[in-house]
Amino acid sequence: MAATATYISSSSSILHLRKSKNNNYNCTRKSSINALFSVGKSLNNLNNSLICLRNSKYSSSQWRRRKSYRYTSPVMEWQDCSSEIEVDIPCSLAYQCYSDREAIPQWMPFISSVSIVKDKPDLSKWSLKYEVFGRDVEFSWLARNLKPILNQKIHWRSLEGLPNRGAVRFFPKGPSSCRVQLTVSYEIPQVLAPVASALKPFLEGLLSNGLERFAKVAKNYESLPKIK
Repeated sequence: MAATATYISSSSSILHLRKSKNNNYNCTRKSSINALFSVGKSLNNLNNSLICLRNSKYSSSQWRRRKSYRYTSPVMEWQDCSSEIEVDIPCSLAYQCYSDREAIPQWMPFISSVSIVKDKPDLSKWSLKYEVFGRDVEFSWLARNLKPILNQKIHWRSLEGLPNRGAVRFFPKGPSSCRVQLTVSYEIPQVLAPVASALKPFLEGLLSNGLERFAKVAKNYESLPKIK
């Protein structure tokens, strides 16, 4: 009986030990799993935080670009202006007169000077000085004359300074008269951005007045002393 009791006691101890080990194992396993879930949750939170931060930076960057675009868009906006006139001179004489770039300030009051670059007759330096809506403005640019069409078209584009381009076209109306059409495109300077909507009719008025002066100058062009 004693041996049997000892055997039962030993068996109980062994079962208790196994149960204890199993409980410890289950607890350890459960703790490990919980720890892994906790780490995973932390990593997920970190990843979400990084995504939010990235989106925040992107939004800020977008806003900066948008804000910058709103600020600089008037400078990047181009306007096209045109005017035309009929003159009682042949196309050949009108073309010859307008080809004399250094004489252009005689009929265009807002152009203060034009000078052809030495040894580069297709290049010219231009200066503009004029009062625009009560403000004195001054701009300059270097322009290249593109290949002309004799007695039909003169055109140019700026290389430096105030961005602009334009053309003068000549249409014969008869043996002794023609129509002169002037078109100018320019990038609105930042200083004039607040009056951009009024700038086009203002400049077209200047072009129209200039062409009226051109008609008078061109009639006497052959007798005028040439600028050297």
